[in-house]
Amino acid sequence: MNKLYLINVSGQDRPGVTASLTKILATDQAQVLDIGQAVIHDSLSLGILVLAGSGCDANSLLTNIEQFSQQLDIQVSVQPIAERDYDQWVEAQEKPRHIVTVLGRVISAEHIARISQEVARHGLNIDKINRLSGRVALHTDQNKSKACVEFSLRGNPADIHALRADFLSIATEFDIDIAYQEDNIYRRYRRLVVFDMDSTLIEAEVIDELAKEAGVGDQVSGITEQAMRGEIDFKESFRRRVGLLKGLDESVLSEVAERIKMTEGAELLISTLRSLGYKTGILSGGFSYFAQRLQQQLGIDYIHANELEIENGKVTGRVSGQIIDGDRKAELLKQIALQENITLEQVVAVGDGANDLPMLSLAGLGIAFRAKPVVRQTAKQAISNLGLDGILYLIGFRDRDWFDRT
Repeated sequence: MNKLYLINVSGQDRPGVTASLTKILATDQAQVLDIGQAVIHDSLSLGILVLAGSGCDANSLLTNIEQFSQQLDIQVSVQPIAERDYDQWVEAQEKPRHIVTVLGRVISAEHIARISQEVARHGLNIDKINRLSGRVALHTDQNKSKACVEFSLRGNPADIHALRADFLSIATEFDIDIAYQEDNIYRRYRRLVVFDMDSTLIEAEVIDELAKEAGVGDQVSGITEQAMRGEIDFKESFRRRVGLLKGLDESVLSEVAERIKMTEGAELLISTLRSLGYKTGILSGGFSYFAQRLQQQLGIDYIHANELEIENGKVTGRVSGQIIDGDRKAELLKQIALQENITLEQVVAVGDGANDLPMLSLAGLGIAFRAKPVVRQTAKQAISNLGLDGILYLIGFRDRDWFDRT
């Protein structure tokens, strides 16, 4: 007669525990149906679900497990499992799976509690919780630290939009980020990451910096803010802003480029993506002069940006060619994906403004990065509290995955 047992082992971790227990199971001809192991701060937690079939002496198995527990001075519990419960467990594995990624400078017990409560309230089960970030020293500056915990969930939420809204509310309340994704094959097989440039890859709006040099900073800044909030048409606002730059000396472009800083985590993110074979691109409503410099510094594969027209060493107040607005960014994203022979599900798009929303909605993973409120609320995913390298967590990487490659 078949018997099912759930064996739970806990205690001080040491080499050979798993080997010793599974050797006992092998000797008694038990079949392993499920197994999971975790070690936290040298404390072991091991669970094995076994089937003691007709060729297995269940009494002998239980006696040997008891001796194993005493010899290694480790806690072992053995719980009989009813076949109907096992059958229900098998059926449950067909339910959809989801990933919730929690990011912040620090993740507290209250954060975990609130998120777990919402998960349960929306009818989802937590299968696993993993820490993706590295261990942090106790005296680390919290302004520079990174923390990431990943929940693996199973089930069907009754209202996915309500769940996302609840997560966004918690994220806003506690200054953390919560990303909710379907756990499918594409999540770990993204192949292309495209970025907006201004206020995404770099910590500035270039046109505002140029406007300051031209003495029209307040005028241009006001138009920029309206455009980023989606209050006025991007193309029209862009023409008006560029027109105010007329007469600016060409040498100012180099001066501005020298003082602009890259966003936190940009270099680590791009270098890691490149080492793993990802393609990268810049799709920007800014200027190609600055995008080309970033391409050289970071090794970006594709760049598409506006060409600022210059004649006789002076800015004319016009751009050459088609203005790159939100719709054009989406078109370019599709073109690059087609050229790389990948699906849109394999694309990650990152941006901060309203003109980035078309490409964010088109990509398999669209991320609003340190975005305006309207963009953060519209995009499916958002990162506001970490640097760009936080994107690696959303793809599913742990700190050790990329640190081991450096």
